[in-house]
Amino acid sequence: MATREATWDYRDDHHERFARTYYRAFSDCVVSSIGVGTYLGEPTDAADEGYHDAIVQALESGVNVVDTAINYRCQRSERVVGDAIDDADVDREAVLVATKGGFVGFDGDRPADPGQYIREEYLDSGIVDPDDLALGQHCIAPDYVDDQLDRSLDNLGLDAIDLYYIHNPETQLETKSREDVYDQLEATFTRLEERAQAGDVRHYGVATWEAFRVGPDHESYLSLPEVVSRARAASDAAGTDATHLRAIQLPFNVYMADAFTVESHEGADGPQSALWFANDAGLDVFTSASIMQGKLAAEMPDEVEAELDGETRAQRAINFARSAPGVTTSLVGMGSPAHVQENVDAGTFEPLGAGAFDAVFE
Repeated sequence: MATREATWDYRDDHHERFARTYYRAFSDCVVSSIGVGTYLGEPTDAADEGYHDAIVQALESGVNVVDTAINYRCQRSERVVGDAIDDADVDREAVLVATKGGFVGFDGDRPADPGQYIREEYLDSGIVDPDDLALGQHCIAPDYVDDQLDRSLDNLGLDAIDLYYIHNPETQLETKSREDVYDQLEATFTRLEERAQAGDVRHYGVATWEAFRVGPDHESYLSLPEVVSRARAASDAAGTDATHLRAIQLPFNVYMADAFTVESHEGADGPQSALWFANDAGLDVFTSASIMQGKLAAEMPDEVEAELDGETRAQRAINFARSAPGVTTSLVGMGSPAHVQENVDAGTFEPLGAGAFDAVFE
């Protein structure tokens, strides 16, 4: 797993070409504020090759955060991440590897009958209780997450995962009450605390799409304070000294800034946005959709773009995302080597200061 010594050595090897604050603290490690995302693309050998070469290039260029999930491209993204880490001229212990479990992932390609695959692989085998399967594709029950974590370790070829996310738990709200979802999160957090004690994961977190950036009356809302409380209860149940809950992931960009603007989480002094609550609670924030799957490379509000540094619009969009308060790393999809250097070079420009960032919303 990633270590303090190796990540600091990595930072020392690369930091001179980047602007101030490009590398940021995560636990006792230091990580790049730009990370590799691996969501997009088809489950093909050609896409595998593109991702492999892009990840190797990024790792050798100053990016030491790679984010994936077991369901991305039918488990191929995890497997490519593992191969790229092996092939890159970089110490494994210098790289923060994050993955996720929740959505059912097919194996290598999409089956002709997805429902049959899920029945045979997960329901008939007893890995998933039918009552825990939401929308026929999502589960966060402890035994299922246990199974998925083991598969991810095998896919990645790693002894331990640095950051393991519960993936979009708000999906469970389609079939369960909010209280039932919190209860299931607590049970699964307890299992992850046990896996952390066993050395299989270093930290865990919650990756969401809507849950933390909508108001309490929204059907997808989950309370970040309640999630933190459930993690503390899980730590007590597992007998760990402190919770291993360390991070959240959510979308954040110029057009999707709800995590900063929507105050829906009750803090010590009243309602707070997800970013500010996470900051006060000591949680790291990893942002997804930093350039909206390329859309921000084509269009951005003039008044916002004028405040941002970067040679290209994509670089300015990345720098907006990593300027937000409390953000550790902004993830950018890097499915081919073509745009890796442009994305990485965004880190050679200063992000917005706190005052300038606030002014964008005035």
